Amino acid sequence: MTTHRFWIIGGEYADTRFDRLVGGTESLQGPFENYDDALHAWRQLASATTSNAHQRYTIAHEGAGRAA
Repeated sequence: MTTHRFWIIGGEYADTRFDRLVGGTESLQGPFENYDDALHAWRQLASATTSNAHQRYTIAHEGAGRAA
């Protein structure tokens, strides 16, 4: 059996290179059982933070298990 979960990860970054998060701003939301639910939540989060150019979020996919 294969299971798939989706997570929203991100936060506020130190600069627009987006290679180092500002401590204490890390965010992890989920798990979401399908991509559409994760995308809906991501859109709400991204929309709420559009005024901060250092804020960034992405959807990460986790797949575990093996086919029978």
